Amino acid sequence: MADAAEDPTLFTAHALPSDPRLWPTVTNAYLGTRVYHDTLHVSGVYNGTLGDTHRAVLPSPLNVRLEAPAGTGQQLTETFVLDTNTGTFLHTLEDPSFRAAQRIFAHRTLPHVLAFSVSLARLAAGSRPVTVHLQAAFSPESPDMDLRVGPDFRGARYLYGHTLAPELPGGPQQEVHMLWTPVPPSLTLGEGEEDRTWEFLTVVGGSQAEAQTHLTEALQLQARGALHSAHAQAWARLWAGCGLDVAGPLVLRQALRGALYYLLSALPQPGTSGYVCHGLSPGGLSNGSREECYWGHVFWDQDLWMFPSVLMFHPEAARALLEYRIRTLPGALDNARDLGYQGAKFAWESAGSGREVCPEDIYGTQEIHVNGAVVLAFQLYYHSTQDLQLFREAGGWDVVSAVAEFWCSRVEWNPGEEKYHLRGVMPPDEYHSGVDNSVYTNVLVQNSLRFAAALARDLGQPVPPQWLEVADNIKVPFDAEQNFHPEFDGYEPGECTWRPFPPESLPAPRWSAAPVRPLPPGEEVKQADVVLLGYPIPFSLSPRVRRRNLEVYEAVTSPRGPAMTWSMFAVGWMELKDPRRAWDLLQRSFANISEPFKVWTENADGSGAVNFLTGMGGFLQAVLFGFTGLRITPAGVTFDPTCPRGVASVRASGLSYQGNQLDVSFCEDWVTLETRARAGPWAPPLEAELWPSQARLPLPPGRTVSFPRSAGRIQRSLPQEADAASSAPRTSFPRRWTPAPEPAGRPLGTPGPSAP
Repeated sequence: MADAAEDPTLFTAHALPSDPRLWPTVTNAYLGTRVYHDTLHVSGVYNGTLGDTHRAVLPSPLNVRLEAPAGTGQQLTETFVLDTNTGTFLHTLEDPSFRAAQRIFAHRTLPHVLAFSVSLARLAAGSRPVTVHLQAAFSPESPDMDLRVGPDFRGARYLYGHTLAPELPGGPQQEVHMLWTPVPPSLTLGEGEEDRTWEFLTVVGGSQAEAQTHLTEALQLQARGALHSAHAQAWARLWAGCGLDVAGPLVLRQALRGALYYLLSALPQPGTSGYVCHGLSPGGLSNGSREECYWGHVFWDQDLWMFPSVLMFHPEAARALLEYRIRTLPGALDNARDLGYQGAKFAWESAGSGREVCPEDIYGTQEIHVNGAVVLAFQLYYHSTQDLQLFREAGGWDVVSAVAEFWCSRVEWNPGEEKYHLRGVMPPDEYHSGVDNSVYTNVLVQNSLRFAAALARDLGQPVPPQWLEVADNIKVPFDAEQNFHPEFDGYEPGECTWRPFPPESLPAPRWSAAPVRPLPPGEEVKQADVVLLGYPIPFSLSPRVRRRNLEVYEAVTSPRGPAMTWSMFAVGWMELKDPRRAWDLLQRSFANISEPFKVWTENADGSGAVNFLTGMGGFLQAVLFGFTGLRITPAGVTFDPTCPRGVASVRASGLSYQGNQLDVSFCEDWVTLETRARAGPWAPPLEAELWPSQARLPLPPGRTVSFPRSAGRIQRSLPQEADAASSAPRTSFPRRWTPAPEPAGRPLGTPGPSAP
């Protein structure tokens, strides 16, 4: 095991990976690129119509590489560092006489700004000039835009234009305006100078005025010598507000830090006003050009795999992700109507309009489980924030009710079984298409409809009787003889045979390591599917059935599937209190993490999407929800921590629940909770209810509460306890006190004692 005392926040190398796809990304909520890449992307800017829609390529002035002076020879040391503390990529050249350093960053507080700087410093006596070269390859051209050169502004070059083809026929073409500091071929530390720094800006906006405004803001910071420090301080505030770490193997600590860093990089700084989210795609904003990383489209990946961690650490950004779904609801309504159904069918691949932009019709038609993932995100947000305004006034109710209407129009009554069936779907396991009664999809139908009914009652809306009629009577396949959930009607567990033949009836997925193809029952499944029941999909399972599902599908899941799969197996085994098996499966995810900069690939062989936020999201959930046992429920946030093998303790800081910010940590014997802050007087006081004792411990802001490790729930304080909470002292149990064991046989994924 690597030395855990090493810093898990700095990723260092003396050479870049041979595959440029694995170089670090430079991304904020509006702009994205990779270091030394000739392309940058702008959030929400797509070119191409419907199935040809992809992120529009904008040439990148940031594509500049520092080169050593001539004659430095073998004494030169070259270092590349991704500093996650400051959100900065650092390239350093050093010999006994000088140091040259290039810093590249996407500005945290000025999201329309990308920047790099070059610093030169003498390290030995002497006054001769030191010159470094800047290798740049910028051309003001794009395959996706009609670009023109305009007049300079405040010393910056100006390029502007519009996309070539709108997403929808007859729709508007999107404008882009870019200003950037011209880059000379070399920089010289003059005779007698000891050190010097040069800074170069790239600014992008949707109009000339917007670009000029943001350039002026950047120049003002630059004039005060605060361009990079303001960015670094913003990252420091972000890390002070949230984090996820363990006392354990360095490889795990680095994986957690890298995954959280890349995910946070895609989100706005907390407190940012006027932010408009255009969704999170599997490869992030740094990727998504045509023929790359799913073309920058938004999938279920955002709602199921990324959203839960975003919600816990950054509820403002979580709301913005939901607002993207609200904004694209008109397109979802059109999608359902085109298929002959009522309500809303969210696109399997979505861009700006919400219309289906997947190039292959079969996925957009059959992978309707995306609807359930969208509603689940709204459900988790509602329980976690109680943000009624989003649902009453901002369109959240419209989304939830429209999905409910779609489900009711999509199911068919089967009089023989006296159950509703959902026919002709593709489950998350994309190796099987056109199946009936995908258990994963049907459980999501249940969940969506029951949440819609509960939300309607909370909002004073009528509940259509068909919603609960379908929820209560939809078929959920279960094999009582073998005690497991078949993936769909007719599925039988059996021997796996890998047959890499080209599909005859289905198009190959664009980035999957293996083609989608029709398979006989019992053959390989592509990825986590049935094992998602229980977590992240709320569904009551007995421990025996949960175990059997895990065992059956571990045996038939493709080792060539996408990165998030094994994280969910790990969560399942943590629920069953088998930390050894959970850790063994979680370790399979490490094969998807490329060194040295912890860039995830979709598939373990390096193929597929890169900077794969989906895999990172699944991995973060394995720790944030798997190790801790955290579950967001209508009654509160339950916890049931378990330390996996080799991990002495876990700490999650800055978790958000109903306006309270909490730190949760635990080790083998103890749990510690602290409410570090409340967003305002509207945020309710909290308490921890322990199970099975039902002891309730107030959680006043600024105080820590420690107790022997047990399960329980963080919830609103009862009214009579709220007044005393603010003056409650630190609470801890004597070490001799031991909680009684949880009653045997309680279904996994269900609330504990006294829960409504």
